[in-house]
Amino acid sequence: MSPFALEAFVASLPWAALGVVLVLAVTYAVAIGAGAAGAAGQARHSVMDVAWGPGFVVIALISFVLSAAEGDGGRRVLLLVLTGIWGIRLGTHIGRRARGGHEDPRYVALLKGARGSRNAYALRRVYLPQGIVMFFVSLTIQVGMFATGPLGPLAVAGSAVWLTGFVFESVGDRQLEQFKNDPARRGTVLNSGLWRYTRHPNYFGDAAVWTGLFLIAAESWPGVLTILSPALMIWTLTAKTGKPLTEKAMSGRPGYRDYVQSTSGFIPWPPRRH
Repeated sequence: MSPFALEAFVASLPWAALGVVLVLAVTYAVAIGAGAAGAAGQARHSVMDVAWGPGFVVIALISFVLSAAEGDGGRRVLLLVLTGIWGIRLGTHIGRRARGGHEDPRYVALLKGARGSRNAYALRRVYLPQGIVMFFVSLTIQVGMFATGPLGPLAVAGSAVWLTGFVFESVGDRQLEQFKNDPARRGTVLNSGLWRYTRHPNYFGDAAVWTGLFLIAAESWPGVLTILSPALMIWTLTAKTGKPLTEKAMSGRPGYRDYVQSTSGFIPWPPRRH
């Protein structure tokens, strides 16, 4: 096995960081512009959710180009394609959902604590933390691009885990979209389809996607060292901004308590009988 191109990888890190900064700068400008065009006159910083997936695609493209003479070609292409499919699908879905709407309630609650400039506060509390998380989580992709070992059984397993996650996330999002668009079901709880087996098929799918990407990178040293990258993503989804905030917002809805008691909180599992 060829040695890991540590010097070339380290030299690529500032470029990946620059990619994150550019994504955040463009997103911030769009948020300010959306506010200027809206009736309320306030920036819509929830546009950061739209940029989240595509931001990883930008990092993957930068790492793909810079690792051209270093990493295994098959792994580089696989990581780029899988990251691209996931990131573009996610950005498109959230962008379509947010079109013509108002600021996300989560961001409204977060920015209520702003003292002085609301936009400056958003830079510190929204863009900077998400930029740091984006860069750290993407280390799995960045390291994997420079990994030299050939693809093998672990990469196949990782691809299968990624596919499972992608199906859960995309199908779960689609089922939720159809549910919200049905006036007859307004104010009720979605407990069918994938939502019958987990209260958060989209978040579980996201976790599985990043676990799969990690497995692809971990087949060749030192990809295994990036295990904290998917761990941070999973922790964010299950304990920070994903599951807890969603369940808090849903807690007052009729029937939600029974849904919580019967349905797995994260990992898909047959519903419990009361």
